[in-house]
Amino acid sequence: MAIASLFTLLDDIAAVLDDIALMTKLSAKKTAGVIGDDLALNANQVSGKDIRPERELPIVWAVAKGSLINKVILIPLALLLSIYLPWLINPLLMIGGAYLCFEGVEKLLHKFLHKNHENAPLVERSENEKIKGAIRTDFILSAEIVIIALGVVQGAEMMTQIISLSLVGIGITIFVYGLVGLIVKLDDIGLWLMKKHNVTAQALGKSLLFAMPNLMKALSVIGMVAMFFVGGGIFSHNLPILHHFIESLALPSSLSFLVDPIVGVIVGIIACVIILPLMKIFASGKHD
Repeated sequence: MAIASLFTLLDDIAAVLDDIALMTKLSAKKTAGVIGDDLALNANQVSGKDIRPERELPIVWAVAKGSLINKVILIPLALLLSIYLPWLINPLLMIGGAYLCFEGVEKLLHKFLHKNHENAPLVERSENEKIKGAIRTDFILSAEIVIIALGVVQGAEMMTQIISLSLVGIGITIFVYGLVGLIVKLDDIGLWLMKKHNVTAQALGKSLLFAMPNLMKALSVIGMVAMFFVGGGIFSHNLPILHHFIESLALPSSLSFLVDPIVGVIVGIIACVIILPLMKIFASGKHD
């Protein structure tokens, strides 16, 4: 009798593990698009000329820890909201999306209006700002990842949902920030390879060093565009009026991919028109 009970228990555990593995795999597939944007955004956020080479990995590590804390907050919160306040999930996502679009437009404005500002003496402040900014951005991206993953696992047992979401959250954090750490240290890897006696290694090292400036510029642009894709996508997919309007346009597939970034830019401009004057008023009030 005891042996039969043991086998039944083991069978139940195996079934739960199978469910968890399946749900985790499906969730990871569903969130792949956001993960790509997450990678580009974070690589852009934690790199730059104002960051000393020896501080690059500590910054990545600090943001990775912040990302894990974000998921520790978001996973239970998303589960509770899905049970008690499911109607609140979309508005919260759209607030996050509006913030991303605002950040994107603000970066564009800064790029074109503040080209000649010197930032050399602001290394330490810039580092702290980059960490905080990257963690804030990660919070919004993590929220979307968690909500997408929650949509996949909903209907499963609560324990399966919790474990699947936790595995997806941890796995994505390790994957994204592991790659970000590798990207920001590619120039050091290039220098290390150039010191080797092997001709192939030296050639690869030179190629990495040559490619790094262009790669970082590309990541800066991709990261900014990703803000509009993710932020605009949140609005175009979760705001019913806008979603139906876009569908009614019946755009060809060759143009449909432009919808999210265009929506993102429009939302970002509206957010800037509202937020920037308020920020100026708040700043002047603090000085007074």
